[in-house]
Amino acid sequence: MKKMKTITAILFSLFLTITLSGTLFGQQKPTTGYAPVNGLKMYYEIHGSGEPVILLHGAFMAISGDWNDWINELAKTRKVIAVEMQGHGRTADINRDITFENLADDVAGLLDYLKIPSADIVGYSLGGGTALQFTIRHPEKVRKVVSISAPIRRDGWVKAADEVWQNFSWEMFKGTPTESEWKKLNPNPDKFPDFFNHIKAMALRPFDFGADKFKATKAPIFFIHGDVDGVRFEHIAEMFRLKGGGEIHGDIQPRPASRLAILPDTTHVTLMNRMSTIVPLINDFLDAKPQN
Repeated sequence: MKKMKTITAILFSLFLTITLSGTLFGQQKPTTGYAPVNGLKMYYEIHGSGEPVILLHGAFMAISGDWNDWINELAKTRKVIAVEMQGHGRTADINRDITFENLADDVAGLLDYLKIPSADIVGYSLGGGTALQFTIRHPEKVRKVVSISAPIRRDGWVKAADEVWQNFSWEMFKGTPTESEWKKLNPNPDKFPDFFNHIKAMALRPFDFGADKFKATKAPIFFIHGDVDGVRFEHIAEMFRLKGGGEIHGDIQPRPASRLAILPDTTHVTLMNRMSTIVPLINDFLDAKPQN
């Protein structure tokens, strides 16, 4: 019963995020298209102009609704390329495991298709893990990374977060905004149970990006977390230390190029509601020049 209440609370918060996440305010019509990459026809939108930044959503999310306000703010000074990854939104699922490696390679294929040599990447949850894996697999294509609530190993999640997936089923989405929005957008609207099971298989699959590989990445990373977002504090500190942080007195030592922010009273889901706090932090990070 306790687990069921936890799941229900998470779902309710997720639905509120999707339903109340904001509307468009005078946004110009974006350039849209489908990129043929790795067997996918991956939907993307391009908003604004300037230095390119890739926007990667979380599981069960899409561009519309979830990212509207984020895109509006970021596109004031940048070219925002928002994508819908395998099985999400307007991008049909395919007979291929959903893994961080595959998703990262898809993003690399999109950049090649758009003839963009390199870009900054902002990713949330599933998208955050994809962005972190991207820095390992495609270092030449990334300048800076913002990872919002994502670990580099499965054991980076707290036990409760892991247990939720054990008891999660697609029937819990029946009649919800998540299911209806997916069916409205996706080319295969009757395949939601298959898509859900695809995501669940990924969530339950062990993964480890490798501390040595992660430490060797060159791109600065901004780790953004909530203080109750489901990622263990010890793991957050480990990731930041691997990127040169955690043991620095910034008044008397050079500061690392990577950064860390932990927002108070903020969950994994409600991080999406902290746009007005997070986007200025992102802009400051992406605009920062290397220290001499």
